[in-house]
Amino acid sequence: MKPFRFGVVAAFARSAEEWQAKARRIEALGYATLGVPDGMRHSLAPLQALAVAGACTSRLRLCPYVLANDFRNPVLLAKDLASLDVLSGGRLDVGIGAGRPNAEEDNRLLGIPFESGGVRVKRLAEALETLDKQLGPNGEVSPKPVQQPRPPLLVAGSGKQLLSLAARMADIIALGVPPTAGEDALTEKVGWVKDAAGARFDELELNLNLMAVGDQVPRYVATQMGLDAQKLAAAGAMSALVGSLDQMCDMLQRRRDQFGVSYIMVSDELMDSLAPVVERLSGR
Repeated sequence: MKPFRFGVVAAFARSAEEWQAKARRIEALGYATLGVPDGMRHSLAPLQALAVAGACTSRLRLCPYVLANDFRNPVLLAKDLASLDVLSGGRLDVGIGAGRPNAEEDNRLLGIPFESGGVRVKRLAEALETLDKQLGPNGEVSPKPVQQPRPPLLVAGSGKQLLSLAARMADIIALGVPPTAGEDALTEKVGWVKDAAGARFDELELNLNLMAVGDQVPRYVATQMGLDAQKLAAAGAMSALVGSLDQMCDMLQRRRDQFGVSYIMVSDELMDSLAPVVERLSGR
């Protein structure tokens, strides 16, 4: 059973000073990881933002959460990632996925077609093979990453085909579940991972992104989805963590026992709400 670790997903700041202050606060609150999303709008460029965050912190791990595979050449990406691992002293987690299902506008802006899910998963498999090779000991790009044999690979996905790929090739799997999805949906997705991973399942770290902590939800959840913490809790959503500190800690421990999920992410709007849980459970 993996120990608990926690991360914060942050997308934007109005200045370098604001971004650096946010990264330092995330680290001071005891979080293990800073994740930065990928997209053409509403967020900083992930690798550049993570490089700046790495320069002003000493312990915080850095993770694009997650890179859209179609946007980048995988060999050039491997060089960028290796450089970031070197410059951060070996603190990189490589987060990548096949692209959000609703990302057509980003692809249009880049002038590249938005293919079917099956095509995008196939491309991701090819990219993962390239990253595994180029970030490993026999890679041709330089510099070489600090972490050996390579930095950890995090693959995000929700469908069976993508989660099965992640189970075979990733070290960390970010389980994509709809905001209101309950135990049955998570059981199904973890089952797909188990079936595809086989003997290596116990080596995998399973990650889940929370939409509600206590009585708080991120603004976009409230405004775009019309959801609040009470509605999510009433639906039995796996994305909701509610109740007292003891109740929230017990809930996470039960979910780890039942599903194997030990790595929890929240948006920066929820990081203060989750901080007491982080203090109690990190590393346990």
